Amino acid sequence: MLGLRIRDFVLGVVAYVNDSECCLLAIFRLPVQVSPTAWAKLLFFRERGESEIGGFGIARSNDLLFVEEFSTVKQEVTMASVAFDDQAVADFFESQVDAGRKPEQFGRIWLHTHLGTSPQPSGTDENTFLRVFGRCQWAVMFILAEGQSYAKLKFNVGPSGEQRIPVEVDFNYPFAGSDFSSWELEYQANIASGSFFKSWPADESNAGNLRHSLRSAEKWQKELADMDYVERLQYAEELEQWPAELEAAHE
Repeated sequence: MLGLRIRDFVLGVVAYVNDSECCLLAIFRLPVQVSPTAWAKLLFFRERGESEIGGFGIARSNDLLFVEEFSTVKQEVTMASVAFDDQAVADFFESQVDAGRKPEQFGRIWLHTHLGTSPQPSGTDENTFLRVFGRCQWAVMFILAEGQSYAKLKFNVGPSGEQRIPVEVDFNYPFAGSDFSSWELEYQANIASGSFFKSWPADESNAGNLRHSLRSAEKWQKELADMDYVERLQYAEELEQWPAELEAAHE
């Protein structure tokens, strides 16, 4: 009960002091809370395929760290990356505004999944978080792996900074039930599987293309270092399917 009163107190202050909102949240290390329905949907998407999945957390108007809903947009995914379609993101934001929500309710909590058991953000995750959310007053990066989760609150007002915060599923919140058929339709509509190696040029006869590919290989080598054991195995399986002639071109 004391924890709930502290949360209510801080969120009440936040309602009046908007610029200090994220600082207060970080100081008190309030957890990201997720409704059972949003959690179930996130688990469904994590288990649905063999790739990462990303989306946005839709929060309460009076508790911006409480995720009531998880929503995806059109994206191309691989076992180590998620790329949102820009127009789909714009359409999603417009639909949320039309529904009467404010940007801090639907555009501040970035959720995505990891294959394997490690929820630690990769270098790509960190760069994406900085590039996309670096100008927001505050934002949260939330990662769900197998059996583990990770959340970090970054704030860009005042002295700025970042703080890792806990993750909780609020089982006191009503569970609307799993809607597998609807979630499957959303998955089919929004999730497109890509290849992590698709940016390698198909024709390596051009020296400029080859130099580009080698630079890309250095980037992928760093990505491999950020992966856990399970991710590397799946990565290797995809590499085995790469055309033999392209492998020969890089020898």
